Amino acid sequence: MVNILMCGNDQVFDGILTCALSILKRTDSSEPFCFYVYTMDVSYLKESYRPVTEKQMDFFRRVLTGYNPENRAILIDVTELYQREFSGCPNEGAYCSPYTLIRLLADLVPNMPDKILYLDADILFQRDVHLLYDRNLSSYEYAAARDHYGKYLISPNYINAGVLLFHLKRMKETGILEKARDWLRKKKLTFADQSALIRATTKKKMLPQRFNDQKFLHRHTVVRHFSKRLFWLPYPHTANIKQWQVEEVRRVFGYRQFDDILNEYLSLKEQYQREVL
Repeated sequence: MVNILMCGNDQVFDGILTCALSILKRTDSSEPFCFYVYTMDVSYLKESYRPVTEKQMDFFRRVLTGYNPENRAILIDVTELYQREFSGCPNEGAYCSPYTLIRLLADLVPNMPDKILYLDADILFQRDVHLLYDRNLSSYEYAAARDHYGKYLISPNYINAGVLLFHLKRMKETGILEKARDWLRKKKLTFADQSALIRATTKKKMLPQRFNDQKFLHRHTVVRHFSKRLFWLPYPHTANIKQWQVEEVRRVFGYRQFDDILNEYLSLKEQYQREVL
């Protein structure tokens, strides 16, 4: 079983779906997948901070089992855990959203596997997930690739937390996630969860950039992360184009490598909208 962890609210369901489709379509294996989805209701902070719905998950499960009847998706509401660990903390107004914090609750959620691949929702796989998932972590707490901008501006080995291969058994032994949560509770950090994880790390495994390409798409790229990036033309500016914004992905980036994934996503989106309406 390949175990995947994703986090978010009902607004990032398109990201969860497209990311999962890319894994299913690019992986040449009969091994089943289990997608764990952490969500929560913190609409008291912001109206749109509502959990992934059961309707969304039911549809997601049908998509997954269409590829392999043994594929599974498990929705886990971490609202109570979040409130206990993070409510009122200096980083609750994180640079993205409080949903970026909840991956750091993985050691507190019962029955989680010893090894799990955490992925942000704004990710597509271009190549087989096993190229990443099968990495031997041994005594490492997790594996991650460098942050595209941070490796120049902050530190050569500054990691991006959008793709994290968790050795959860080892992480529980070292207490890294509890240490990270403690940092978040006591001090406002520039990049919240990412900064806290880095400060709490005992030993990490550095991955080549192709496992988390945040700016370019090369032939050898395994993971394309659609995070905010800098464009120089026609004038210096930043843009935050996500993979589910299909026309922009094709127009701005000129990508056609993901057409089979994105075309299926568009078809599934229409189907879902018909069912809901």
